[in-house]
This record gives sequence, structure tokens and C-alpha cells, in this order.
Amino acid sequence: MTRELWERVQEVLDRRLSKKHRKVKHDFAFSGLISCGHCGCSLVGEIKKGRYVYYHCTGFKGKCREPYIREEVLEQRFGDLLKGLAFDDEVMEWVSRALRESHQDERVYHEQAIARLQAEYNRLQTRLDAMYVDKLDGRIAAGFFDQKAAEWRAEQDRFLRAIEEHQTANRTYLDEGIRLLELARRAHTLFMRQEPREKRRLLNFVVSNCTWKDGSLQATYRQPFDMLAVSTRAWAQARTAAGPAAELEVNWLPGQDSNLRHPD
Repeated sequence: MTRELWERVQEVLDRRLSKKHRKVKHDFAFSGLISCGHCGCSLVGEIKKGRYVYYHCTGFKGKCREPYIREEVLEQRFGDLLKGLAFDDEVMEWVSRALRESHQDERVYHEQAIARLQAEYNRLQTRLDAMYVDKLDGRIAAGFFDQKAAEWRAEQDRFLRAIEEHQTANRTYLDEGIRLLELARRAHTLFMRQEPREKRRLLNFVVSNCTWKDGSLQATYRQPFDMLAVSTRAWAQARTAAGPAAELEVNWLPGQDSNLRHPD
């Protein structure tokens, strides 16, 4: 290989490595999150003038008329959506109280299920003990005992696993509910402070079906954030109508539409 050819090969490799490095180096916050509302293709990020980030439709289905969007605009729109989950200390106290009250019903359900499962486990154990005595007395064959004992012990193992699941669910129900409330309450603040990768993780956890069309962002809250957003909005409206001193009670309103559009 001549020196000139080697230098040309090195130049091509350097350009490819440089492009790969640039792609890996920059982490676009909203990559893989948004679809174009016109054609359904993905919106992808691109750096302009070495510093500005714009998103545009990939155009895989043909030329798309949706113009480029600045990343700052998308960040603001997503931030406004997350504001729909924010609530003050008064609402936090009310929702936490409602969650604890519902936990009482949840606890009773799990305790009753555990009692039923434990009774079934004990019933099989009584059978095993009686059959073992029959085996010792020669009333049943050893082979029959081994077969039935294996079947009943397998059933007992299944009951024990179900009991453990109910015990775990009973312990985590309230803790997970409070953590979700705290996450929803601080979602907007966390989003505005985080790095691009963390912004994307938070959005993937809270929203889905994000589309961008004609300058408008639409998204669907995932469960249970959908019910929380509707309830927070209903609480705010009721409090505005009734006055700050009124005693309010708001249901979760699970049947409401959780498809949200940013108010342009």
C-alpha cells in the first residue's frame, strides 16, 4: 500500500470515528419519545451550528411538512404537562389520608386471603399426617403414600408462595403509593433540573403516546398518573369556585379522559 493510499484510508477512518464519537457524545433528551402527528414517523434530534438542538420528522414515509422544532420548546411543553401533576401541601395531605383509608380495605383483603390460603395449607398437612400413620400401620402402600404426598406438598408450596405474595403486597401498597405521590408532586421540578437521559427516563415513566403536530404536543399520562392529574385539576377547579376556606372532597374520577394537550 502506497503512502498516499494509506493516508486516504486513515482520513476516511478518522472521519467515521469522528462522526460516531459525536453521535455517542450527545444525548438527545427526547429521542424515541415523540411521533410526528402528520405521518407517524419518529422525531429525531440534530445539532445545528454546533450548539443548537432541533428536532424534525425522519420523513421515512415521504417528505413531511412539519417544521423543525427547538429542543427548548419541547422541554417547555413537556414541563407544562408535568405541572398538571403538581399539587400543594393541602392536596398532599388529603390524598395521603385517602390512600391510608383505602389501605385499610387493602389490608383486610390480603389478611382474608392469607387466612384462606393458610387454612388450605393446614388441611393438606392434616391429610399428610393421617396418611403417614396409615402407611406406618400398613393400611396403605408406600408407593401410594409417596405419590399423594408429593402432590399435596406441591400444593402446599403453591399456597406458601401465594401467602408470601399477599404479605409483600400488603407491606408495599402504602409505601409505593406515597412514593408515587411524591414523584408526581415533584415531577416538574425534577424534570427541569435533570440531564437529558434522566429527563427521558422520567417522561417514559409518566407519559406515553407523545405526538407533535403543528406546534402542539399531545401525550397520555400513564396509570396512576392519569387519575391523579384529573383529580388535581378537579380539586383546583372546585377550590377556585368554593373559595379557599371551603372544605372540599374530590373523587379520583377514573373515567375521565387522560389525553392531554398543551394549551397553546
